Amino acid sequence: MNILALESSATACSAALCRDGALIAQSFQCSGLTHSRTLLPMVHDMLENCGQSLDGVDVIAVAAGPGSFTGLRIGVATAKGLAWAQGKPCAPCSTLESMAWPLAHLEGKLIVCAMDARRKQVYNALFRARGDGLERLTPDRALSLAELGEELKNFPESKIVVGDGAVLCYNSLNEAISGLFPAPVHLRTQSAWGVARAAEELAKTGALVSGAELAPVYHRLSQAERERLEREQRPV
Repeated sequence: MNILALESSATACSAALCRDGALIAQSFQCSGLTHSRTLLPMVHDMLENCGQSLDGVDVIAVAAGPGSFTGLRIGVATAKGLAWAQGKPCAPCSTLESMAWPLAHLEGKLIVCAMDARRKQVYNALFRARGDGLERLTPDRALSLAELGEELKNFPESKIVVGDGAVLCYNSLNEAISGLFPAPVHLRTQSAWGVARAAEELAKTGALVSGAELAPVYHRLSQAERERLEREQRPV
């Protein structure tokens, strides 16, 4: 099975091509340019350099959320466009699960996935590394750093934090939480390979969707929506 995976949920942007679990190619960019400018050319150049066309891709995978509202919309819209033209199935992958997969080999470690959600909150999920897989311990959610810190006190094992919120979590919680470490820099940032690996699991369980059904999963209202609700709730 050939999987084309897209990751644009945060500052970095990447695309990967995987075949039967093996990484064939990956393109990664963290230049500060908008994903709407970089993602499609990245996919085009990567496939061309591999001598691969979209016709040979079986599944289009994308980090569907949580994450940056704009980044998720760009990634999902790109995946929909690529899939719709040829009726290819899509894998709407959890961004948090995707970032945990590169650390699955750390048998027994608690993987703390964290994305900065602003306002002293993070998008978070907890996984236990199982060597060749992941054990999900919590759903994807948005919660405060204080709430996360209290929950992590229940886990005595070594904890490794991954994601664009890793440094924020470590700096905020390391004095109160024993055995907490940030992942190495090269494994800390979200990448499309993790999305492809998460897509394999979705394919195994029959959880693929059509391009028409593919949609972002935000887990929280946007800032504009929150501000609108606050204005509506103010007394006149």
